[in-house]
Amino acid sequence: QVQLLESGGGLVQAWGSLRLSCAASVRNVTSYSMAWFRQAPGKEREFVAVVRPIGLNTRYAGSVEGRFTAFRDNAKNTLYLQMNSLKPEDTGVYYCAASNTKIINTTKDEYEFWGQGAQVTVTS
Repeated sequence: QVQLLESGGGLVQAWGSLRLSCAASVRNVTSYSMAWFRQAPGKEREFVAVVRPIGLNTRYAGSVEGRFTAFRDNAKNTLYLQMNSLKPEDTGVYYCAASNTKIINTTKDEYEFWGQGAQVTVTS
């Protein structure tokens, strides 16, 4: 069983920055790809970024490419999302997810484990 706990959400003005963290309680974190998804009110949960466990390759949604950086510290069992140049359309609940695979998945159905979510609100 994997437990994920996000932190670092909050309220920020447009063009500001926030960093989200996701602490994973798991024995072999290097067996899991870890990702960020987000869900805006009234919308489907959407992929944001994923980091492979080995090699640390990343993939981003087009809407955040160049503004967000996902990275992980396997020694600390923690995934991060550095969000810069935030826009009001980035507002939503951000979820950390883990998948027992070493490949890159961008589909939410591929992820078995989810955190409780962290609210990010960007004002104009």
